[in-house]
Amino acid sequence: MVTNGAIGLISQYTLDNGLRLVTAPAATGQVAAVNLWYGVGSRHEVPGRTGFAHLFEHLMFQGSGGVAKGEHFDAIERLGGEINASTSTDRTNYFETVPEHALDLALWLEADRLATLREGMTQEVLDNQRDVVKNERRQRYDNVPYGTAFERILRLGYPEGHPYHHPTIGSMQDLDDADLDYVLSFHKKHYGPDNLVLTVVSNLDPDDVHERVKRYFGAIPARETVAEAPNAALEGLIGGPVRDTVVEQVPAPAVFMGYRVPAYGEREFDVMHLVSAILGYGQGSRLYQRLVVERGMANDDGGSAADVLPFRYTPSLMLVTMIAREGVSGDELETAIREEIAGLADGVTEDELDRARAILERDHLQTLSNPSGLADTIGSCTQLFDDPELASTWPQRWAAISTDDIVACAKRLLAEENLLVVRFDPQETGEGTVEPEPADA
Repeated sequence: MVTNGAIGLISQYTLDNGLRLVTAPAATGQVAAVNLWYGVGSRHEVPGRTGFAHLFEHLMFQGSGGVAKGEHFDAIERLGGEINASTSTDRTNYFETVPEHALDLALWLEADRLATLREGMTQEVLDNQRDVVKNERRQRYDNVPYGTAFERILRLGYPEGHPYHHPTIGSMQDLDDADLDYVLSFHKKHYGPDNLVLTVVSNLDPDDVHERVKRYFGAIPARETVAEAPNAALEGLIGGPVRDTVVEQVPAPAVFMGYRVPAYGEREFDVMHLVSAILGYGQGSRLYQRLVVERGMANDDGGSAADVLPFRYTPSLMLVTMIAREGVSGDELETAIREEIAGLADGVTEDELDRARAILERDHLQTLSNPSGLADTIGSCTQLFDDPELASTWPQRWAAISTDDIVACAKRLLAEENLLVVRFDPQETGEGTVEPEPADA
């Protein structure tokens, strides 16, 4: 299938084993961006087995049937290429950008670890990478100020047992309990060509790219059994306000607030994305102007006080985060933030909405302007929505939203019954009670 849209000629192919290939032209020549979106993320994990999707982000670089440990990175970097990976609730993503003449090498490396990773998996490799992930958890969550905020937010926003209740990093206990047999079965269950979107952005002929992909991936069999994700259905609002107050050694009081909003891809998600931009994107946003500039209550974070977590298969979360300046209590800052949020229901101006659209469009177009970002966006839209052309349509979607849409959603979704609050207060002047840490933290 070939379409010619705003981002150029997009070609789609499906191999006999189910692999979906999408190609698009690069804005700059002589490079090829290779991007793989596997349809497995932390939402596929079950209680007691958390952190495995992210663990595989590390394990996939530790050797396979034809590639020794560390050689995947070395082979790409020797060419001056870039390589990395990431994990979220809804997917695991591997990507590299290489000189165009090295496309075959990148494809072979990716095909080899998809087909033969289990051949290179040993207890030593598992133990080593488990320790790496546990150390990452310490550095990003457990041993930094406010590090557990996101984990606590998910606990409040999604009930026990829900597939979005836990962060992708997993728990220390679950990582300790990981055994080689389960790790191998996880790869077999989720890593197959039928669960993969492969996007190549280059100036090579699309049919040529298709033939190369068939050469390297075509003989890899589809999974024997298609894994099912746990039920992520969730009705209604949070049922709040619900709170988690933490007193520990942090430099200043901090307020983290969240609201359930529609799933990524729904029109009201787009509305709330603009709401978050009006409220907290950049130095022209309401929270920055009112609480940083005018009232001096919050630290200057560069104007990134609000954002939306784009969950595809369950309600997303709009988050608001601010840290108090010296002399400002957590109660004072929280009250001020809630007043600003409540003010959205009283109306927004066309200028505010135009500014929010411009910010989102700027960020989106910057992503599409380089081959790696374009490949990632196309892969995302194909894996999550089965529509690579969606990559070019977000600005039009934002343009169709009015100030009345903004106010209506703000009134309904930014309400007390849809509110969660995670508060951190310094230990020496704490305003709440210390919550015991869970055993796995």
